[in-house]
Parts: sequence; C-alpha cells; structure tokens
Amino acid sequence: MQNQITKMVHYMADSQEQVANIIEAKRHVAVHISLLNQQIPKADARMGEIESLMEHSLLVTKSITSYLNSLADLEDALAENLSCVMKEMTDQPGDE
Repeated sequence: MQNQITKMVHYMADSQEQVANIIEAKRHVAVHISLLNQQIPKADARMGEIESLMEHSLLVTKSITSYLNSLADLEDALAENLSCVMKEMTDQPGDE
C-alpha cells in the first residue's frame, strides 16, 4: 500500500509540475504585456482613439488576473492532493 501511495504522490508531483510550467508561461506573457504597457507615453499620447488604449489595458488586466487565478487553482490542487495523501497515510497501519 505504501508503494501505491508513493507512486500516486509521484504522479501528482509530475502533473503539478506541468501545471506550474503552464503558469510560468502565463506569467511571462503577463510580464511582457505589462512591459509593453509601460512604453505608452503618459503625456500627449497620440495613439488614436481612447477606446483602443482602454482595450489594451483591459487585456493586460485580464492576463494578470488569469495568471493569479491559475496560481490559486494550483494551490487548491496541491492542498487537495496532499490532504488525500496525508489521510491515506494516517489511515494505514505501520507497513514500514
């Protein structure tokens, strides 16, 4: 039973590492969009219509929100998986 738990933890760790890689990619996108947003001049902005500027600002906000939501989902998944493993380990007699 201990081997099954160990394998399960290993598989969960692998899948959560993949989720972390996806979140890291989202972070890079959010950082690059934010850096582009910083290049917009604050005074005398002749960028066309204000609607375009608002649309791009909204995209930056959505990207950062998506990244933060992904972090929260990863935290929830880690907590759920670890609580299942800990419950399983405390329910098992000492098979060491």
